Amino acid sequence: MGGKYLTISEFNLEGQFLGFLGDSSREYKYLRLAIASGEVQLKLPKQLRAYLGANLQPGELLQVFGLSKLSTHTGKIKFKVYGVKPLGVCPNQKNPQQTKAKILVCQKSGCRKRGGKGLLSELEKILCERGLQDKVTIEQTGCLKCCNSAPNCILQLGQKEFKKVHPEAIASLLENHLISSLD
Repeated sequence: MGGKYLTISEFNLEGQFLGFLGDSSREYKYLRLAIASGEVQLKLPKQLRAYLGANLQPGELLQVFGLSKLSTHTGKIKFKVYGVKPLGVCPNQKNPQQTKAKILVCQKSGCRKRGGKGLLSELEKILCERGLQDKVTIEQTGCLKCCNSAPNCILQLGQKEFKKVHPEAIASLLENHLISSLD
């Protein structure tokens, strides 16, 4: 009996960093990289996750290296990352793109029963009325671990997070954030 994976070769990819996949900065498991042939998702080793989560910005050029392995069961190739080297900002991107604001709305049963569905529709309505629907991403999530204050939503503006904020206040915070980012 052999191993589950066969090592194919070493890889050395250069591309534009698109973002992470994972729940939080401590749990960023995959790095999304745009390369000439499309987009790849590369699993990060645990010791790199927190550091990269705090230091990489979307749009940066990266060099990623490691080993590629072939699954003997599924036939899929898996990339095992050993290192990531930032190379600077992508040349075709003069201003690093401002990351969209994000609103996380819990849709687990406790929050839904306490008004999470209504909170979501009210948020969408207010953002639409103020013309902000294109400036923010609303993401329906699982439990946000704040069940005592349900229904829960978190507004993320860059590196800042606002919790327990009323939809009207979220719209005002967004407007202020957008005005200050233009200055």
